[in-house]
Amino acid sequence: MPAAEFRVVRSDLWISDSFDQRLAREPGVSVSVFPVRHQPAMAWDLLAAAHAYHVSAAKDELPGEWFVTAELIARCPHLLCVSSSGAGYDTVDVPACTVAGIAVVNQAGGNAASVAEHTLGLLLGVSRRMVECDRRMRREVGFTREDVMGHEIRGRTLGLVGLGHVGTRVAALAAAFGMQVIAFDPYLDAAEIARRGAQAVSLMQLLAQADVVSLHCPRDSSTLGMVDAAAFARMKQGAIFITTARGGIHDEAALVQALRSGHLAGAGIDVWDREPPPLDHPLLAMDNVYATFHNAGVTHEARRNVAQIAADQIAAVAVGERPPRLVNPQVWNAYQARRARVLG
Repeated sequence: MPAAEFRVVRSDLWISDSFDQRLAREPGVSVSVFPVRHQPAMAWDLLAAAHAYHVSAAKDELPGEWFVTAELIARCPHLLCVSSSGAGYDTVDVPACTVAGIAVVNQAGGNAASVAEHTLGLLLGVSRRMVECDRRMRREVGFTREDVMGHEIRGRTLGLVGLGHVGTRVAALAAAFGMQVIAFDPYLDAAEIARRGAQAVSLMQLLAQADVVSLHCPRDSSTLGMVDAAAFARMKQGAIFITTARGGIHDEAALVQALRSGHLAGAGIDVWDREPPPLDHPLLAMDNVYATFHNAGVTHEARRNVAQIAADQIAAVAVGERPPRLVNPQVWNAYQARRARVLG
């Protein structure tokens, strides 16, 4: 048991009931909820007393004042742990947390099955021109089936940029469809990439060889803008681009041009610079673009699983255990010293 009550705070943005239910069973742990709009005084009172802040990872849903910044940290002297609501942590300034001795955890892998299934859905929808056929059937008559004839994915080469939880699951699903899988992941050696079901290649090789390029890498300083006009130009004529990673990793304007020129055959896009994208976004006007609203990982099963993992990690932190998905492991010694001071 914690030496004192361990106070967990979250916003009123939607979360699976399993989060609160799990922590309600944990002795000495309380959960409080603040509204993200209209009652800032109440929110600040709760956050100022919080030991753990479970923060939404949705940067375009959570108002910026509730992002975990140096300013918020300065107003939360008891804060020991920041828990992101997903695998990403775009709403958290991790270096600022590390400097302050605050542990940051994410829920990596909790929605991997859902994101992988969604990736295959986008791939099939674009390759077989399902979306284009659906749209044309709703607005016109007289076109032939051959006008919307697509391609099988069997025998084609899938290039995965990132081979973590999601990428590994996508590799397995793609192999079941008879695809050849290659992958680029700077954090894994060739033997580990092979163990996860892909052949290791460089990013340049991947772009040149893949019939389908699919992004599964984190958004950080090394990946922002990584897939730019030059990268699209290196892809095969008639290739397909898929992303369920994060907006900003690919250049949306460059993708528009690659599609308009006919260099790329189509794209499946789940993540955007601005979410949702504006209705006049040029990608939304293209019949060969399968567009979804950053909901690859938004299924009942995935949301429940992510909430359960988050609650389990917070429960571990509450009793002094090291959480398994620590984003900033270098903070641990400083965190333990702060924890002793804060909790007594």
